[in-house]
Amino acid sequence: MNAQDYINREERYGAHNYHPLPVVLERGEGPFVWDVEGKRYFDFLSAYSAVNQGHCHPKIVKALTDQAQKLTLTSRAFYNSVLGEYEEYVTKYFGYDKVLPMNSGAEGDETALKLCRKWGYKRKGIKENNAKIICCEGNFHGRTITIISMSTDPDARNDYGPFTPGFIIIPYNDLNALEKALKDPDVAGFLVEPIQGEAGVFVPDEGYLKKSYDLCRKHNVLFIADEVQTGIARTGKLLACDHEGVRPDILILGKALSGGVMPISAVLADDEIMLTIRPGEHGSTFGGNPLAAKVAIAALEVIKDEKLAENSDRLGKIFRDEMKSIKSDMIELVRGKGLLNAVVVRPKNGKTAWDVCLAMKDAGLIAKPTHEHIIRFAPPLVINEAQLREAVGLIKKAFKLFE
Repeated sequence: MNAQDYINREERYGAHNYHPLPVVLERGEGPFVWDVEGKRYFDFLSAYSAVNQGHCHPKIVKALTDQAQKLTLTSRAFYNSVLGEYEEYVTKYFGYDKVLPMNSGAEGDETALKLCRKWGYKRKGIKENNAKIICCEGNFHGRTITIISMSTDPDARNDYGPFTPGFIIIPYNDLNALEKALKDPDVAGFLVEPIQGEAGVFVPDEGYLKKSYDLCRKHNVLFIADEVQTGIARTGKLLACDHEGVRPDILILGKALSGGVMPISAVLADDEIMLTIRPGEHGSTFGGNPLAAKVAIAALEVIKDEKLAENSDRLGKIFRDEMKSIKSDMIELVRGKGLLNAVVVRPKNGKTAWDVCLAMKDAGLIAKPTHEHIIRFAPPLVINEAQLREAVGLIKKAFKLFE
């Protein structure tokens, strides 16, 4: 089979809910992937920051295969010998009393929403069914009906109503709008991405997170950070909230929590919040399975042992400097933090960000547009400086084609 054969088979038998770049990948190692014809590419998407530790990291794969030969799933109907080890490790790693393990990032967000509402009724004293949660325009928290109910993206919302009530949508990076919304006594939480990834790596003003957190504290409202994409060293700190010294009341993690090996997500909070949910009130068949527990421990160990947050911080500055040095009237803006970056592309002679991505693919680097005019650049954090500079050369080569 050639590449087109693989593409045709997906088109024939799979739902058409994605528009992939026309490359068929077969193998990955570190910051690289290879297609079915043997061509090597720099991966500058990292499965939307799920493979921060690089493709097929040997330590993580070993944890997976070792545990897979012993016990993979018990459900939470029984205790198992691994879950407690993971729970202790991850709570101490991030500094919280308790963790509620789930699978996908969307499940993590759903869990946080339920936890926030439960806290609102049990602790804050909000009248039943009146709790509200503030969220931001341009957000991306997942694809469930409830999560798209707070979305402002027409592609996410169109033809999926009726929507779940209970959300107040305000502009992102707008403290005045947040302060006004917080005056509602029925508000239980504020759900926010420290950097809006899907919106095009929208980095808020410095101080926004800390001031938002302080406002939430003032009004007895939970500050909920969705760090599914921004967390686990992606932005140059362990958490993006760490840049402003903010400790979320509820922290949502996913993606790189497994190093991209399997779906693992987690919600962390202290006892006052977490213990509002009692047995039988929330759960997941696969959440906290022994396989996931061992994989997540290994994935987090890699982040710490290989100093990937520090690498992300250092190389991110180099990357943004290099992007800003490109002389191209197609580049409107460069922004980001750590190794989560974006280039806003101005169309030229009918050519768009998609065409630039195709040119980069031909040169040996793969990335994907978001919102049609923005290219997100997020390589695995194991990339070294020499590799980064080689990759930058390929990006420059692609943009030069459109001069």
